Amino acid sequence: MHELANIMPKQKVVALFGEVLVDVFPDRKVLGGAPFNVARHLRAFGLHPLLITRTGTDEIRDELLATMDKFGMDARGVQSDLAHPSGEVTVHIKGHEHQFEILPDRAYDYIHAGLAHMIALAVRPQLIYFGTLAQRGVISRRALTALLRSSKAPRLLDINLRKPWYDLPTVERSLQRADIVKLNEDELLLLASLLRLTGKTLEEQAAMLLRQFNLESILVTRGEKGAWQLARDSKVIHAAGEKMETPVVDSVGAGDGFTAVLILGMLSDWSMASTLSRANSFAAAICGIRGAIPASQDFYLPFLEEWKKCQPLRPKAQTLCTS
Repeated sequence: MHELANIMPKQKVVALFGEVLVDVFPDRKVLGGAPFNVARHLRAFGLHPLLITRTGTDEIRDELLATMDKFGMDARGVQSDLAHPSGEVTVHIKGHEHQFEILPDRAYDYIHAGLAHMIALAVRPQLIYFGTLAQRGVISRRALTALLRSSKAPRLLDINLRKPWYDLPTVERSLQRADIVKLNEDELLLLASLLRLTGKTLEEQAAMLLRQFNLESILVTRGEKGAWQLARDSKVIHAAGEKMETPVVDSVGAGDGFTAVLILGMLSDWSMASTLSRANSFAAAICGIRGAIPASQDFYLPFLEEWKKCQPLRPKAQTLCTS
């Protein structure tokens, strides 16, 4: 990690709550789960992600801990469960589209509230990331509540609506707890239906969502068409999509790559326009590899060198970009 020392902020702690699981592809198994994917990218970017999750005492846990050790990731938040197996998802591939069969009653449904609370108090994160999948079980819902009560850090909700593992109360409770929400266009359309958001356009529906839940901002991804942000001041910032220089292998984890760069930009005081552009570029590159996580740190180096050209004018100021 020494090559990152002069590029990215030091010891910015991000707590990431939720599932770790194995994605079972037709030809192999790979570690996954949005919180793990985002955490891995953040560590490669030079931040200090703290993953708060729970696994079984099985081969998946062994692989997770070995991977985290290899990449210098903090494993203090990884709980162990003697009664329930680690998470597992069967991935069905149709062209560039994926369907996910998420198995029930897994260790991440039983994250311990007291342990989550204590670890958050110990590390004092600058940001808390959470999603909806790990809230499908009442015990993990209590753990998330304990985590959020232990810190006043900004909260980023990464909506991840997988049938049948969400319901309206979970969605509403998550939005009430969030400061920033990241989702894709299909998820925004689904929320508009669930929450009866009025408006003829997605931007109008997002504006109603922001007002209804008193959010700071909403980030909406559009795949190859780019992304946009709506802030509390009603200003909308658009970023064009990234032209793929290499063939698309699969889109698994592209949204997690986008989220990781979004977090990096927020904690590095990048302008939102720069953040969205960089997040789109990184997400597009993830689509050019198999699975959500690059095999080598070398994958990240061209991005880090390019982003090095952006430096904050002063703390919490808009950045000056030389690119």
